[in-house]
Formats: sequence, C-alpha cells, structure tokens
Amino acid sequence: MQPLDSERDLIKISHCKKDIFASFVPMHCPFCGQSLAYRTLKEAPVSIPSPFVNGHRERCSFLLKPTSGTFLRGYDGRSDLHVGITNTNGLVYDYNETGVHKAEYGWEQCVSVPLVQPDMHDLLTQWDTYLEQFSGADIWLPHRYQEHFHNCYTYALTFINCVLNAQKKQQMNKSEFTERFVIPRTRKASKYITIYKEICTNGFYAVDHSDQDNQTSPGRQETL
Repeated sequence: MQPLDSERDLIKISHCKKDIFASFVPMHCPFCGQSLAYRTLKEAPVSIPSPFVNGHRERCSFLLKPTSGTFLRGYDGRSDLHVGITNTNGLVYDYNETGVHKAEYGWEQCVSVPLVQPDMHDLLTQWDTYLEQFSGADIWLPHRYQEHFHNCYTYALTFINCVLNAQKKQQMNKSEFTERFVIPRTRKASKYITIYKEICTNGFYAVDHSDQDNQTSPGRQETL
C-alpha cells in the first residue's frame, strides 16, 4: 500500500453514476476511460479535507489518537485510543500509568474537539493556569491510575467538567460527552480512513452515486 500525504485533501468527482475519490484530479474516468472536462460547477471536483489535525496547532482542545501509531498507519479500528488536552500553545497534557505528561510532539495526527469559543477571552486567559493546577493534583499521581476506571479519558473529562463548573454550566458524564462531541468526529474519521486505504491500494475509491457519503463534507460540529 502506497501511503499518501496525511495532511493533503482528497478529491471527489461524480461520473458513471458513481462518486469517485482519489488523491488528485484525474484526467480520465477510471471506469469508462472518458476524458473528464469539468465544464460545469456540478461536474467540478470537490475537495475532501482530512479530519485529522496536528494537535500541537490546536489550542484549548480535547485530542484523540491511537495509543500506538497513527490513524492512517496501522490503526485497525479496534486498537486502544489515547486522549489529551491542549493548552493555549498546543502543549498536550495527558495521563497514563506513569502520571501526567506534557508533550511538545507526538500528537501530529489526531481528532480534535475544540473546547473554547474564540470570543471567550476570560477563559482563554485562565486556561493554562487551570490546566497546570488541575494536573498537579494528587488524584493524577501514577499509582492512582486504573486502566478502565481512572484513565486518560477520566483525566480529560474531569478537567472539562471543572471548567464547565467554573463557567456555571452543566457538567457532562462520559456517555454524553462521547455521544455529543466525540462520535460525530470519529465516525467521519472512520469513513475517511476507509477511503484513504482504498486509494492507497487501488488508486481510487468509488461508491454508487445514490449512496454518496454526505459525511465527508465538512459540516457543522458542536463545540462547548
């Protein structure tokens, strides 16, 4: 399988009653061989942006990535995932069996959930202090870690709820946060991975036009 640039947008064209995805704008249809002239706006190729971002460029966000490797290199859809929270400079705070870590690299390909609106200036100015103080609590010492009950997700969600509480907003349990903010993004990421891998293997990926994947368009995603 020939890997592609993970930050490069994919391309979608419609021809032969199919939606055809590729890594570049083709001159000919891979099914009928006909030249693709793209004479009208309807025929024009559509750019499909990657759902993955460099987490170190994301400020005040919840990040999700495979514990080992990356989403586009070796991830099988069943491997363990790891989460973290960024400060205002893209430094990633995460928690595991060895305690809290502050990573300047290693989160270059992940799913991101923005946690702060750009106009929330008061919260933005306090974010780094909140995150640093929170991470220094005894509850996040290494010996407190439990794989299924006190883990990286517990750390991230507890911090999010502390911020919500400080903002006098309703807190969320794991199921609610996951359903509202994580699943819509991971669902899109999963379908993108399928398309990406098919393109790497076969040069293109196609589905019947009637079954086109609307989820590959950017769309609106909820933020806190």
